[in-house]
This record gives sequence, C-alpha cells and structure tokens, in this order.
Amino acid sequence: MNVSAWSIRNPIPGVLLFIMLTLMGLMAFKAMKIQNFPDIDLPTVTVTAVLPGASPAQLETEVARKLENSIATLTGLKHIYTTVQDGSAIVTAEFRLEKQTQEAVDDVRAAVARVRSDLPGELRDPVVTKVELSGAPILTYTVSSTRMDDEALSWFVDNTVTKTMLSVRGVGAVARVGGVTREVRVELDPLLLQALNASAADISRQLRQVQQEASGGRTDVGGAEQSVRTIATVKSAEELARLEVTLGDGRRIRLDQVARVSDTVAEQRSAALLKGRPVVGFEITRSRGAGETEVAEGVRKQLDVLRAAHPEIVVTEAFNFVDPVQENYSGSMLLLY
Repeated sequence: MNVSAWSIRNPIPGVLLFIMLTLMGLMAFKAMKIQNFPDIDLPTVTVTAVLPGASPAQLETEVARKLENSIATLTGLKHIYTTVQDGSAIVTAEFRLEKQTQEAVDDVRAAVARVRSDLPGELRDPVVTKVELSGAPILTYTVSSTRMDDEALSWFVDNTVTKTMLSVRGVGAVARVGGVTREVRVELDPLLLQALNASAADISRQLRQVQQEASGGRTDVGGAEQSVRTIATVKSAEELARLEVTLGDGRRIRLDQVARVSDTVAEQRSAALLKGRPVVGFEITRSRGAGETEVAEGVRKQLDVLRAAHPEIVVTEAFNFVDPVQENYSGSMLLLY
C-alpha cells in the first residue's frame, strides 16, 4: 500500500500525529535543564597522592614517577600531566575519546594498586577521581558575624551551612574557602626526649596506638546480649596532655611531661579575600544532571531559612555564575519566540 496516497486520502491521522509530536516536543523542551555547559563524560582521570611534610623533589622521585610509569602502560592513554607541590602530587591521565570513562577510572585505580606497595608507607591512600565539567562552582557566598571569630565561623560553615546546603536538590558539593581549621598541636621538647632516650616517632606511634576505638565483642547484661566497644579517644586537649605513653624501655610518662599540648588552629595555607579583607566563605557546586538555575533558586530559599534561624550571621553573595546563564537563556527564548 502507498503510504503517501493513504495519508492524502486520510489527512486526519497524520495531522493528529503531527500535533501530538509537537506537543511532546514542547513539553520535553520545557523540562530540559538550563546549564552553561552540558554534562559530558571525558575519559580524564586524576590521582591525588598526599604525603604531609614531603618536599616536591621527594614526591617526584618516590611517588609521582612510580605512578606515571604504572599508568603509562594502560591502553588508550593519550597524555599524562603531573603537578607536584609541597606535600601532594596530582597525576592527570587523559585517554582517547573512544575509551569509556568508567573503564578508564578502573584501569587507573588498578595501575595505582599495582605500585601501592612501592610507595612510601606514610603516604595516604591515593584518591582516584574522574574529571567532570560540572565540578566548577556556580555560587560563592561570604559569612560574617560580630559575635564569632574566624574559628567559630569556619566551624559554622563546615557544620551548619554545609548540612543545610547539601539538603538542596541538585547541590553536589559545598566547599569552604578561607577561614581556619581547628588543630590540637603537640609540640615536643627535644632536650627532654633526648634525656629520656626517646624520639618523636616513638611518641607519635604511641599516640596512634592509644587513640583507637575497637570492638570488644558481645556480653550478657541483665539477660540481654549487648555489643561492647573499647573507647580510647580523648575529648579535649587537656585529656590528651594527661595521656600516658610507654617508652622503649618500658617506662611510662605523661605526654605533658615531654610536650606542650594546645588546642589551636592549623597554620593557614590559603586565604580568601574580598575587597582586600580576609573572609570566610563557601562555594556551591551543582551535581551531575542538575540545572544551574533551579539549584540557585533552591540555595537562595535555604539561605533565607538559615538567616531566619541565625539572625547574628550575615551571608552575602560574592560571586554569581548563574545569572549570566539565565540571561543567555532568556535572550535565546526571546529570539526563538
């Protein structure tokens, strides 16, 4: 049967099909997410290796070069880029486009596992992640208060703000910028250690062994079976200072006899400035598949709730990469219609 002739003799089904497809297309177009860049899976994988206190030369020789040699054997590899700085090395492996992203991640993870035993024992487990275009921040805010110092503001951002923002649909990550990080510092006295024939490594090893929680099995309490845990963590710097450590010859001393323990903040390695003044802020990153405009709308609603719950906190928008996207979208729709 000639389909064209049948359609001419019976135009109503064809017209109805055209109208239905048009309506479905308009509905699908309306449901599309508004994004500055589409979500593209690029076969690019990064390996982040952290060795606190190591120099760039040491990291290049003992970590980066071994990782590069192992990753270089993978099939489909196009380029390898390495960035080395104090305490960390980042190796980026770029594969050819025909390589599946998940396959590239699995191959790199296996390559890292092959040389893990050859890397320094103090090295933290390397983190293997894929590069995503949606990982750039879309909103940046600053937080200030007349009642809080930088330490309290930093804790407020890390705890309260982060939990609140992550509850917004479409938010992928919340990262603090600026501020300080709480740190319990143990400053050993080298003369006292020498007199006791002890080393900093001995004290550090003892602290790691003591500061552990472990399962203690199960026991019967009042006819009911309950699990038992051994809790050995301290709750304050004062408790840590009173902690007893065992020396190599079997003697036991308190930590504050050979060290000064203080509850302070870590040395700042980075800072955030706004108009020349240091600030504490946070960045919002959308998750994969989420629209930037709807994420921004949800974030602003949650910030209004946060401001009402904490009137002493002032949250100010510092950078906004969503409004230009919305303006481009509105301009395109104006030209289209």
